[in-house]
Amino acid sequence: MKILLATHNLNKIKEIVNALKDTGYEILSLNDFPDMPDTIEDGDTLEHNSLKKAKEIYKFSGITTLADDTGLEVEYLNGEPGVFAARWAGEGCTYADNNRKMLRELKGVPYEKRKAVFRCVITLYGKNILKISEGVLKGHITENSTGFEGFGYDPIFIPEGYNITLAEMSLSDKNKISHRGLAVKRMVEIIRQMKKAD
Repeated sequence: MKILLATHNLNKIKEIVNALKDTGYEILSLNDFPDMPDTIEDGDTLEHNSLKKAKEIYKFSGITTLADDTGLEVEYLNGEPGVFAARWAGEGCTYADNNRKMLRELKGVPYEKRKAVFRCVITLYGKNILKISEGVLKGHITENSTGFEGFGYDPIFIPEGYNITLAEMSLSDKNKISHRGLAVKRMVEIIRQMKKAD
């Protein structure tokens, strides 16, 4: 059986493939399907976007699809950027653009008020298959960007109980605690149970 990852993002593919490597499934990504139409992620929740992406890509490919959507909720910003985390600084923005905007928005805000939560929702969708998992990671937004690993907001996010950013961690260490790592771990267990049932 094959599982199609609903992403072109090489960083994300690397993280998820690493977690799924022992499940016995062949893992593909959108990079294997250059003709795949883009999904418009216009939902106002992570659950909505994750499910929509998985459904549309499964419909096009016929392959059981795993889709995720991730948001960053910053307490001081009343939960922003939330579901709009990837494009918070505007359409076509880079990770660095988003990080710069975040640091500007929180300039002068004390550490104890810089609390943030990463949330990741993963949907597995296929013929007679609909499975959902979620992962949450609490932490704080830093005052400066630090580290070169990872992607997205990793250089400005310090997980609870740590004194380094996600971007200063190795991929394996990050995957043990990250929102996506936790959601993927739960989904891997679901996939293993499915395989046993076959």
